[in-house]
Amino acid sequence: MICGSCLRDNALVRKLREQGCEVTLVPVYTPITVEEEDFSTDKLLLGGISVYLEQSSKFFRKLPNFLTNWLDHPSVVKFFTSRKPIQVEAENLGNLTLSILEGENGNQKRSFNKAFKWIQEEAKPEILNFSNLLIAGLAPKFKSETNLPIVVTLQGDDLFINDFKEDDRNKIIEKLKIIATSVDAFITFSQFYSEKMATLLDIPIEKFHIINLGIDAESFSETQVENSESRTIGYFGRIAPEKGFHNAVNSFIEINKGNTNEKVSLVAGGWLSEADKDYFNEQLEKINSHNLSSYFEYIGSPDLEKKKELFKRVNVFTLPTDQGEPKGLSVLEAQASGIPVIQPNKGIFPEMLSKTKGGILYNAEDSSALSKEILALLDNPARAAELGEAGQRNTLNYFSDNKMATDTYSVYEKLLARQKVSK
Repeated sequence: MICGSCLRDNALVRKLREQGCEVTLVPVYTPITVEEEDFSTDKLLLGGISVYLEQSSKFFRKLPNFLTNWLDHPSVVKFFTSRKPIQVEAENLGNLTLSILEGENGNQKRSFNKAFKWIQEEAKPEILNFSNLLIAGLAPKFKSETNLPIVVTLQGDDLFINDFKEDDRNKIIEKLKIIATSVDAFITFSQFYSEKMATLLDIPIEKFHIINLGIDAESFSETQVENSESRTIGYFGRIAPEKGFHNAVNSFIEINKGNTNEKVSLVAGGWLSEADKDYFNEQLEKINSHNLSSYFEYIGSPDLEKKKELFKRVNVFTLPTDQGEPKGLSVLEAQASGIPVIQPNKGIFPEMLSKTKGGILYNAEDSSALSKEILALLDNPARAAELGEAGQRNTLNYFSDNKMATDTYSVYEKLLARQKVSK
């Protein structure tokens, strides 16, 4: 799928290079999938196929590298992962995650030692930035053997481990706490997430640096709503319960219940996994049962230009997550496009909208609050336009990929300066 974290990391690398920073973006298990030019290296740090086989087969762990290296080539991994998805039981995934967090002491010892050697001898970094803590099993080894400054960007680690069985989840948290002691700095996109992860993992709050999420805001600012007289709700995100697609559907239905003349439309886009297809079909059945199918459209997981086409059709945007969202990338994209947004009053959104002034927060505990706020904006085009203009202006000023790179580079420089002093 096109992953929000990959989009963010790829944009960061592009802008860091433009600012004169020599940076290498290395995918971990599989090649990344992004909407624009891919700035990652043609190398996998830990090939996903090898990592899985090392977990499940003692025989595979003993095979010499020359027999297994081909499995780690990005083209091979991409070929197999583009086939029918492999369903992995939660129990096995828990054990696999725990083993990976053990680093060189886990079942993936061979893969980790290869990765360590490649980073040391070929990448030769002055600083390491892991894009989440769950892939930072190498951090303790690097800290003890090289003392390189280590940064971890936290982008939803807690949401991933929430799906594990309680016993596995508790063990994983304890492993993450140990790894976190080897990390010099953590980057998050909000005070909310800094405090949440500091509490969860016993990390001193002084280690956190809050850097606004960045997008190519100028590119989206060229997008303009084609028909300002239409009444269309927009949703863009994974089609999944945690992203609140059902909340958007429920509001769409509720708004249209008493509306016999001018119906409100809903257009949605985003990746739909095999595991969530039944959930998606349930939402379609609800829409159909209220005779609203002709007013709903799902455009799939589009490329960047088709995403912008979606935004051109939208008057009000929402990503009504049930979870405490750590990023909200599409909410920024909508605001950069001049669309007012309506978001739950939790997660990153209160801080984001306090800076952009581009939308309204609703009470996530009130099941009808989202519908009321959407309808209020659709009925007040002047207010919607005011919010849209403010959101676009402030997203350009505070949430650009260029500013994200400048602020990130500043964190790197401080850590490198501190390291020189300590020597």
